[in-house]
Amino acid sequence: MAGLEVWAAGANAPGLATGLAQRAEHDGYDGISFGDTQCAAADPYVGLTAAAVATTRLKLAVGVTNPVTRHPAVTACAIASVHLESGGRAVLGIGRGDSAVSKIGLRGASVAQLERYLAQVQGYLSGEVVEVDGYDSTLPWLRDLPLPKVPVDVAATGPAAIAVGARLAERVTFNVGADPARITRAVSLARQSGAAPALSLGAYLNVAPHHDRTVARRLVRGVVATYARFSGMPGHPVDALDPADAGVISEIAKRYDMARHGRSEAAHTEVIDDAFIDRFGVAGPPEYCVERLAGLVGLGLDRLAIVGPAHDGPPELAAESTRLLVEEVIPAVRHAVRTG
Repeated sequence: MAGLEVWAAGANAPGLATGLAQRAEHDGYDGISFGDTQCAAADPYVGLTAAAVATTRLKLAVGVTNPVTRHPAVTACAIASVHLESGGRAVLGIGRGDSAVSKIGLRGASVAQLERYLAQVQGYLSGEVVEVDGYDSTLPWLRDLPLPKVPVDVAATGPAAIAVGARLAERVTFNVGADPARITRAVSLARQSGAAPALSLGAYLNVAPHHDRTVARRLVRGVVATYARFSGMPGHPVDALDPADAGVISEIAKRYDMARHGRSEAAHTEVIDDAFIDRFGVAGPPEYCVERLAGLVGLGLDRLAIVGPAHDGPPELAAESTRLLVEEVIPAVRHAVRTG
């Protein structure tokens, strides 16, 4: 492993992109990602461009866009522009689509659509002529950039999406929670799917350290529901899950209120008990979080995309959790990984 990457995964809060990026760089994160959900947050490409100007080393990702709301040429052009302005620090995250599509009455892409879109975007980013709907086009200005190609990162939960990402992208980031058994299966599937040896694997993880475990669970409940829902979406079989988890995930997906997306007080969080949070998320005292996260890295992960406390939590408790994450947990995880 070249070195563990730790990312701050979030959204481009209107007017705060520069501050969020500077804070992430100051706190020692390797990268920051902004989601592409036009009805919930400001535009990620605009935010990442502002972040590029305000930072020097921080990697900058869209986390994530989808095949439905943007033409592949538009997506490639946008992320390549961020890549140029940042001196080669951009990463393009792509998934099937969730809140970005549902909030405008559309459906997420099928795995077949995701596969086609990935191939098209990769072609544009490589300077190739790409056929879309019977018409050939290219982005000729990319060929003159003195930069390496923008790496593509697929956010994947189900086995089919993981396999597609492993074949067609430089990176795959799993949306399967923090259960070691699920991470192990996902890593194995990606490695067996014809992936290049250099494929980088990561995981989105809901993390909230706090010395009071009850507080930690409370802080992470809303985001656990959001990320657990991905496992219950169409095309993601729950029969491979622990029966207890399958039942909870199915209920979250059935009850999910998109108007309360990511919020701790949403009715769909009522089906989540402490045991589920402990399996799916990482919430508890700092030393517990370090042990859990270092253990997951040891299963074959190169990258952790940290989703911290829900934004509607008590501000003082969320701030303390964030402080513990930055000052104690992440440095200790890095040390544990380095020393083996």
